[in-house]
Amino acid sequence: MRKEESTLDLAIELIAKPSITPDDAGCQDLIIERLQKAGFIIHSLPFDNVKNFWAIRGDEGPMVCFAGHTDVVPPGSEDLWESPPFAPEIRNGYLYGRGASDMKSSLAAMVVATELFIEERPSHSGRIAFLLTSDEEGVAEYGTKFVVEWLRAQNIIPDWCIVGEPTSENVFGDVIKHGRRGSLNGVFRAFGTQGHVAYPENAENPIHASLAALNELTQEIWDEGCAHFQPTSLQISNIHAGDGITNVIPALCEAHFNIRYSTKLYADEIKNRTSTILDKHNFDYAIDWKLSGKPFLTKANTLVSNLKEAVLEITGNTPKLSTTGGTSDARFIATLTPEVIEFGPINASIHQANERIAVGDLEKLTEIYRNVLLKLVL
Repeated sequence: MRKEESTLDLAIELIAKPSITPDDAGCQDLIIERLQKAGFIIHSLPFDNVKNFWAIRGDEGPMVCFAGHTDVVPPGSEDLWESPPFAPEIRNGYLYGRGASDMKSSLAAMVVATELFIEERPSHSGRIAFLLTSDEEGVAEYGTKFVVEWLRAQNIIPDWCIVGEPTSENVFGDVIKHGRRGSLNGVFRAFGTQGHVAYPENAENPIHASLAALNELTQEIWDEGCAHFQPTSLQISNIHAGDGITNVIPALCEAHFNIRYSTKLYADEIKNRTSTILDKHNFDYAIDWKLSGKPFLTKANTLVSNLKEAVLEITGNTPKLSTTGGTSDARFIATLTPEVIEFGPINASIHQANERIAVGDLEKLTEIYRNVLLKLVL
């Protein structure tokens, strides 16, 4: 069987399973069956309602880990889809279905690339591993984050990790993600005194008190950015106060914001600077913080250079290195593994109706992953 046919077949099987986060819907069982036939030892690591597993082949030597997720976001209204989201269909050279680009095609390519590599080098001396979860598109608490802590406790440290996120932008193979910004969330509450709008002297309006302070936070120059990261940005995503009644001054104003920050800053520094700005405005407030992930950067060492070579050889494109975009499970793996990158299909249709991948890109992606194994696993 030709590798592109094998990858396409596996991608279709995976897409057909409605694995809306955190439901795996049998995807991992399908992959585990193939990996076991290829000689992998499987460690099932379920946590709460999340399915995870760690698979390893080889006893010693450098370790390449493929990482990813079998869960997908909800498809939304099927009226927006030209074909049912979990009934994969090929049209005009594209494979359509929820998860086609994020990231079931990457998983299929990883599995087939590994199978082809093992056929070619059945007695390889290095190690190949898989880390899969069904919790990436959800709360991301009981998936990769949990498995990474299990690996740390077992003193299992991969040398290199490739996460199959859809990183390509305009053409397949044009972008490799070699880092990500940190993500710090804040829930801000300004406290006032409820009262009638006709008697403001008997009330304290938390909206009036907080608007200038919140605006100053949005205008703060947190840093100037650097060679690999955009300038840090604070974005307010929601503001709410009152109950929709026009003649009542509310007692509470609440705002949600997110700060995407570079390796030039630390979360505690951002928290302290935020408090300093808010304190200047002299009103009663509180903030609840949640750190979604620290920033990380993989330098152009072994993994990056070999992947760039493989992409150029297979696609003719010289990929640029980028740290833009949202968070991914790479942020957890980067706390364990020194070299972590993300590479996968074109991301233009992810989380949209009619999500798709070019059928021809499946072959290229498989060959790139296989090429990297040939370069790193002896």
